[in-house]
Amino acid sequence: MKKEELLRRVGSMQQVASVRRVTYEEGRAKGMRAVEVKNGPLTFTAMEDKCLDVCELTYKGTQINFLSKPGLNGRNPFDTHGAEAQRSIMGGLFFTCGLENICAPYTGKDGKEYPMHGRLRTTPAEHVCADAKWEGEDYVMTVSGEMREAELFGENLILRRSITTRYGRSEIRIADEITNEAFRSEPMMLMYHCNMGFPFLSEHSRLILPTVKVTPRDAVSEAHIADYARMDPPKDNEEEYVFLHRLKADEKGETFAVVVDDQRQLALQICFNQRQLPYFMEWKSTASGDYVLGLEPSNSAVYGRKYHEEQGNLHMLPPQSTERVELTFRIVEGAEAIAELDARCKLLVK
Repeated sequence: MKKEELLRRVGSMQQVASVRRVTYEEGRAKGMRAVEVKNGPLTFTAMEDKCLDVCELTYKGTQINFLSKPGLNGRNPFDTHGAEAQRSIMGGLFFTCGLENICAPYTGKDGKEYPMHGRLRTTPAEHVCADAKWEGEDYVMTVSGEMREAELFGENLILRRSITTRYGRSEIRIADEITNEAFRSEPMMLMYHCNMGFPFLSEHSRLILPTVKVTPRDAVSEAHIADYARMDPPKDNEEEYVFLHRLKADEKGETFAVVVDDQRQLALQICFNQRQLPYFMEWKSTASGDYVLGLEPSNSAVYGRKYHEEQGNLHMLPPQSTERVELTFRIVEGAEAIAELDARCKLLVK
């Protein structure tokens, strides 16, 4: 619908689309600031105090993302203490892992500690802007800000993030710039930990993934590799499975991953560029109470900093330089649209 026709029907665009800054008032989320965005049937919340990560996504009232047992919570004193991170990791649509480490906690040879999934996910944003305005015929909602990961005599890295959605389009675009403002090269590990949960995720869910090679992380995962693309019903006390995928991309490096709910004919597509994020991991947990499917585009391997140090290929960001990374989440609805994604995947891996 064109701008003029839409404005004939609504006196304020907040009736159908809005950006609102909020503060939570109870439990471990008390005091946490966030930005709620409504884009017609698509709604999501970006956490101002936690890296502007998107914690919740719903479409037509259906919850898409996973939320872990601790629920919503702000900054905690145990956030970055080794494996204690599991008491504060909320899941959400995605949380940002890095920049000094991703995945397992690690203590370096010099005794320096690198917490599980890094420190960035608990870093509050500064210079936050929440805006909604017309750009020609498009009503554009934007949330932006920056996070700094720094240490006296250590690193000085800045992540500048912009989250954009346009009214009438059921998608969210994440545009990140990571700058090394120090005067030495610094490790820059980056992983987007994307998490799908019930009711969107169920035994009716499957993956569309242009994968050409699947490698299990361990023996537990290897026993389930044949079913990596399908979700199972919950099982009490089941161990997690992790699969490493080598994906095909087009000539520009563009690739994607899709989770499909065949019962609702609803899908979530994650689009990214393999030149920016060459690694891709799948985290599958069918454990009762921890029922989640995680998709993880990354610039580093699931084995974390220790592995890359031993391999001698730790991703480094030169001094005074910037890397740009983009990620798009898109809701796809209907059998015909989902069939087109299936066909595109088959064409890509042909």
